[in-house]
Amino acid sequence: MLRNKSVAIVGGGPGGLTLARLLQLKGIQVKVYERDVSKEVRVQGAIVDLHFDSGLRVIAAAGLMDAFKASYMPGADKFRLVDKDGNMLLDEHAKEGNPDFGDPHFRPEIDRGALRNILLDALMPGTVVWNSQLTAMEQVGDAWQLSFNNGTAAVADVVIGADGYRSKVRPYVTNIKALYSGATIIQGEIEEPEKECPEMYTLLQQGNLIAMGAGKSIAAQPRGDGGLTFYASSLYPENWVSTSGIDFNNSEEVYAWLESYYQGWSPVFLSLFKACTRFVPRPLNYFPLDQYWNAQPNITLIGDAAHLMPPSGEGVNTAMLDAWDVCECLTDGKYTDIPAAIAAYEQQMRARAVVLGKEALDSIKDFAAPSEESVQAMIQQLGAG
Repeated sequence: MLRNKSVAIVGGGPGGLTLARLLQLKGIQVKVYERDVSKEVRVQGAIVDLHFDSGLRVIAAAGLMDAFKASYMPGADKFRLVDKDGNMLLDEHAKEGNPDFGDPHFRPEIDRGALRNILLDALMPGTVVWNSQLTAMEQVGDAWQLSFNNGTAAVADVVIGADGYRSKVRPYVTNIKALYSGATIIQGEIEEPEKECPEMYTLLQQGNLIAMGAGKSIAAQPRGDGGLTFYASSLYPENWVSTSGIDFNNSEEVYAWLESYYQGWSPVFLSLFKACTRFVPRPLNYFPLDQYWNAQPNITLIGDAAHLMPPSGEGVNTAMLDAWDVCECLTDGKYTDIPAAIAAYEQQMRARAVVLGKEALDSIKDFAAPSEESVQAMIQQLGAG
């Protein structure tokens, strides 16, 4: 169906780049339009774990497992759960035996930047068109003309939005808006945690850590470049970021507020806040679980652009599965035309997103504002796993 046709993917995150790789393996003409000026322009974020039946499966199908194994972070999948005083509640570092590739329970962690580089290196030269932030689209005959903020334009027979929940492509597919989950995270980055917050660095032990207290939590992860990302989470009213009176561009002001809000917590966590010089508040939004739209003939969505949900460890994995599914539907010969293939993909995508989205929403309160009961439930669940 795609022979002699061009595909435009808007967004160069894991989902978009995975899709480009899979399509090129099928001999399809594809371009990825990415708003970043270059791949070095910004830190991609903390680590991400890939799962046996989703992310790792797609990495293998893309022929990139050897590259992944050479770049992942051994031991970073280990998890620690502590209380607000820093007392250890659960420590996977102390468990005997280490799962490995081929084990369905193994979820290896990789730096997001490293994952992006693996995917970029696998693409044909010139596949990614940098500095191309989409501003508008217009139908021209049976194709789409895409306009970018740098003044350039492109034409494609099929457009796939992989540009996150603020997607510029999504309004051309549906007008369904995001809802607020009730939780907000305050994200911080620390460049040299070993020097700037050594106690926290030691507690983290280059793995995942969550500290939980009544009504609030702190999660922390290493970055592949030696830095650290943390997330201070709680339940807040909608629009709290704009109505709180906090200037989130003023790190001292944010620190003072966090020091007060986390009063009574171990000083090790306050040192984490003190070491941070840039805070970013992130309200956790989601698209309605029952969202539905009629399939368009030559445009669709993958990842957060299609089914934003609160963090649950499934985001990147689900985006990569979306990439796999839409590629298969468009190229495996089961469908008579592109509109039928897109409709079939979207049916699969939404069915999966409903299940994962419900799980994420059901757990968001326990994560952002835990009770003693939810902490004990988490210990039992993780201990059993």
